[in-house]
Amino acid sequence: MSLIETQMVAASEAFQQNRQAMLDLIAKVRSIEQRTRDKSEGARARFAQRGQLLPRERLSLLLDPGAPFLELSSLAGLGHDNPDLDKSVPGGGVIAGVGFIRGTRCMVMVSDAGIDAGALQPMGLDKVLRVQELALENKLPYVQLVESAGANLMAYRVEDFIRGGSTFRNLARMSAAGLPVITVTHGSSTAGGAYQTGLSDYIVLVRGRSRAFLAGPPLLKAATGEIATEEELGGAEMHATVSGLGDYLAEDDRDGIRIARDIVASLDWGGGTAVRDFLPPRYDAEDLLGIMPMDPKRPVDMREVIARIVDGSDFLAFGENYGSATVCGHAKIEGHPVGIITNNGPIDPAGATKATHFIQACCQSGTPILYLNNTTGFMVGKAYEEGGIIKHGSKMIQAVTNATVPQITLYCGASYGAGNYGMCGRGFHPRFCFSWPNAKTAVMGGEQAAETMAIVTEAAMKRKGGEVDGAKIADLKARIIDRFDRQMSVFVTSALLLDDGVIDPRDTRAVLAQTLAICREAEARQPRAMQFGVARP
Repeated sequence: MSLIETQMVAASEAFQQNRQAMLDLIAKVRSIEQRTRDKSEGARARFAQRGQLLPRERLSLLLDPGAPFLELSSLAGLGHDNPDLDKSVPGGGVIAGVGFIRGTRCMVMVSDAGIDAGALQPMGLDKVLRVQELALENKLPYVQLVESAGANLMAYRVEDFIRGGSTFRNLARMSAAGLPVITVTHGSSTAGGAYQTGLSDYIVLVRGRSRAFLAGPPLLKAATGEIATEEELGGAEMHATVSGLGDYLAEDDRDGIRIARDIVASLDWGGGTAVRDFLPPRYDAEDLLGIMPMDPKRPVDMREVIARIVDGSDFLAFGENYGSATVCGHAKIEGHPVGIITNNGPIDPAGATKATHFIQACCQSGTPILYLNNTTGFMVGKAYEEGGIIKHGSKMIQAVTNATVPQITLYCGASYGAGNYGMCGRGFHPRFCFSWPNAKTAVMGGEQAAETMAIVTEAAMKRKGGEVDGAKIADLKARIIDRFDRQMSVFVTSALLLDDGVIDPRDTRAVLAQTLAICREAEARQPRAMQFGVARP
């Protein structure tokens, strides 16, 4: 391996400006996340009156103390409930992530019932579908703490009803794939949401609190005229003793979570494969705050990033002198081997060819690939068209699409145009995808888009025989720049689930180590698949 020697000057004005700008963005992310926690916390008195724990208290009791928890998509739905980002409460009504339960790594989903009674929001649906996909792909047991009012009928959308069926389909798929689905139903699980409970392999109900029925008292009366109480229709004791829906009857929230933890322990699911000892990076993770300029057009050496996230700052460059703006090479992160592809500029034909070769070599050796996105796209111009940029870029996209190893994507800077595709953007289904707060994702930069449309509009004005209206063109450019700048921000893209969450750059190594461990364990695990999921008695 080859040690990376840093050329960065932390005392420089540029570094300090980058650092402060990144800290401001991190503070903005944390402030938005805290707003969601505060909103849920506001229900404390109501939960206490019912003898219940708040959703995050349930989560804390479920997870092993001190073990890492990788929360996913905390900004989901930002700006969708309220266009004012200073008032929006994101999260989609769901807390989700990967954590350890009795030593077993699990996918965890918790209804945030402190917000709108846990009603699932449109982007919350997408969030649940995403974490279910991750559980399937990474062969993780699925543990859910359910308490939800179901769909908000006042905001009913037929597309959400149809797509919502996919969540139940995925529960059946996980069970059939040999992945245990464990549910603690802390409160309501009604209408179609009853199948969130019913399609589980292990069901824990809480005495006096759990409710599961296809039609609650109001709908039952409207549909049939029958009158019944919630307890009679779908109470915990009825389901535990009469219908057979409940496998375990807990006395309260704490007892239900204890039972869920015991269930996970009884499965003997096992931990992951051990990794060898490793050295920390030679350079401080704090430096990651000041490396990336806020302007994606300013150059940056991504090897400085690599030096602060890989073991011992050791990086074996691949094809270092060919297509050098595209950086490829081998490293380890907490003992996990990984191939890294990143960008010190646009991708040219040589860079695309090298990356294609490197991806194929990683597939041959079974080495996961990490993409550190920082590119304004593929090179354009007459010389590059003649050099076969379309052909070579297509080969790179082919390799990314058909890679047989886990691929992890981190948006560190710009991810523009087809460069996003070649660098395994979200549309290419990386196993995990995260963003730094400064990341920008778009078909192109706003100024470039504006200038392109200005040229087209000016040409159209001339063809029509009229004079070029400079004021009209200036207004057009301003509107395009504004439109692009608003949509490329992580506060928009992450809200749309176009990544799995926004992370502090200083947490990059820890997040990548967790995701690589998840992938490594998935490769080693052999679940016992069946034709059908486990059915109720």
